[in-house]
Amino acid sequence: MKKLENKVAVVTGASKGIGASIAKNFAAAGAKVVVNYASSKEGADQVVKEIIDKGGIAIAVQGDVSNEADLFRLFEETKSAFGTLDILVNNAGIYKYEAIELVSPATIQQHFNINVMGSLLAIREAVKLFGDKGGNIINISSGASNTPLPTGSVYSASKAALDAVTIALSKEFSGKNIRINSILPGVVETEGSHTAGFIGSDFEAKLVSTTPLGRTGKPEDIAKVAVFLASDDAAWITGEKISVSGGLYGV
Repeated sequence: MKKLENKVAVVTGASKGIGASIAKNFAAAGAKVVVNYASSKEGADQVVKEIIDKGGIAIAVQGDVSNEADLFRLFEETKSAFGTLDILVNNAGIYKYEAIELVSPATIQQHFNINVMGSLLAIREAVKLFGDKGGNIINISSGASNTPLPTGSVYSASKAALDAVTIALSKEFSGKNIRINSILPGVVETEGSHTAGFIGSDFEAKLVSTTPLGRTGKPEDIAKVAVFLASDDAAWITGEKISVSGGLYGV
């Protein structure tokens, strides 16, 4: 039996990068997957196609996680398609690195609306679908929440807040059979990091040089840990912040 056989999972921000890899690995492990996307319908449809071509089950649902009405619809469509929910992965996020002199209220609001509020509201709606059977929540945080980098104050603050959500809710969910954990990726090669000009930069080379495993991460590195946390193999793990960074953010 596959690790996530007959489970239903929502993965936010799953049209590309880490989210797409998590969605595909969940499906390979037997889950029925809701591939959420904000704007990249083409990307989400491609993820769904790849899953179905390999014998899996998936649907794409548009929705901006910072919009409460969109979140209502995301979980209503999940219920309509599959009747229930077992796993939520809060992967949708935004990051922008800039000097404090350039930071605007709009930048701060955008980071916290998507990275924090969106995750909190998604959890609120997911818990309703979990019902008495319980469920599993994985927040995709960042190693920068523990080890902020220069010009990353806003992003790091939002991810640190998300980790606080993980810890607080692990205690609030006591007795409800709901597990919640944070994954803290290190430097990962994604479409976003390419677009930002990070991949191939001197900054990437500097971080890789201080990474014990000596390379930039791949989305698959994060997805494999997500599958583990979503499965019964991690049945006694909750409220944890798990670094997946090649040792870059190790203690």
